[in-house]
Amino acid sequence: MQMNGLRNFIDKIKPTFSEGGKFPWLSATFGGFETFAFTPNKVTKSGAHVRDAVDMKRAMITVVIALIPALLFGMWNVGYQTSCALMAQGGEAFSFLYCFWFGFLRLVPMIAVSYIVGLGIEFTFAQIRGHEVYEGYLVSGFIIPMIVPVTTPLWQLALAVAFAVIIGKEVFGGTGMNFLNPALVARAFLFFSYPTHMSGDKVWIANDLWGSDALTGATPMGELATGGNPSASLLDMVIGTIPGCTCETSFIAIALGALILLISGIASWRTMLAVFVGGGAMGLLFNAIGANAYMQLPFYYHFVMGGFAFGAVFMATDPVTSAQTNCGKWIYGLLIGAFAVLLRVLNPAYPEGMMLAILLMNCFAPIIDHCVIARNIKMRQRRAEAGKEVKA
Repeated sequence: MQMNGLRNFIDKIKPTFSEGGKFPWLSATFGGFETFAFTPNKVTKSGAHVRDAVDMKRAMITVVIALIPALLFGMWNVGYQTSCALMAQGGEAFSFLYCFWFGFLRLVPMIAVSYIVGLGIEFTFAQIRGHEVYEGYLVSGFIIPMIVPVTTPLWQLALAVAFAVIIGKEVFGGTGMNFLNPALVARAFLFFSYPTHMSGDKVWIANDLWGSDALTGATPMGELATGGNPSASLLDMVIGTIPGCTCETSFIAIALGALILLISGIASWRTMLAVFVGGGAMGLLFNAIGANAYMQLPFYYHFVMGGFAFGAVFMATDPVTSAQTNCGKWIYGLLIGAFAVLLRVLNPAYPEGMMLAILLMNCFAPIIDHCVIARNIKMRQRRAEAGKEVKA
């Protein structure tokens, strides 16, 4: 009954925002809110079309649902890491619920800023161009706060979101036209513009809710980059009870999200698997060399450290910026995994290589697809020519 009432209300005010109404210039904004609440009621009248219950909005919402396990664990881990840091200084431990509440209060403003700034820009561009508001930012706006340090100031996050939406997407035509992952563009903007807020031991744990009094918490990759060994156990890294970007630490939570994406068919299993195979192969190669502690690290440790798993599941599989052909997905994923581990081990100034690896391969994804398609065309031409010679 409530949904019917909302539907009736929207239908009642819709003529006001349509051609001939009082506010036709706000039709794109109105359409964005309408399609967010309900499935568009447009129906094809003629011609052959592929019909499927999974439209773009449902696909984006499925990704958001898959992100929730990592988000909830990340909220708890923010409070837990703060509790551990305070206990090391003689403070009292947080309770389980207070750990979650602490992280909740820290992350909700970040998510709000991401959506307010990002959607504000999206609606503005939709109005200027006179087209619909697409659902693409529904996922990007959710991911951006999840892949930055908890101590990131809100004004820096707002700048990063604006840069990602305008430069990373809208200048190329909006959703579906961008060749770089918008969430990673935002993180790259923060990393290169404010490096002191994105690296070091004091960016992962906030003493207060706004991150003005940070505590020290070295990540396993930070310890390896300085020549040491990770203080956290493999089990800690699998569970995610380690310092790191807000929602990237728990391999188990990310695996639950991966399962949702694979069952629903939203993400490509080829790309996902290829990233892990490529990372594992490069890790084994470094194990064979074994020149330092980072090279001697067992290859599977790379899967549970930093943003490797999160990037493989939620960002390398982005259908817009990744390779589209089946063979191309294997090549694309293998190179992402290999480059991520390569950058981690050989570049001590930047221990996390997943962001740069994905952005680099975003640039090469169209070329990979072009080469795969061109090869297929040549093979078909050869088969056709061979068939003509046999008949002759």
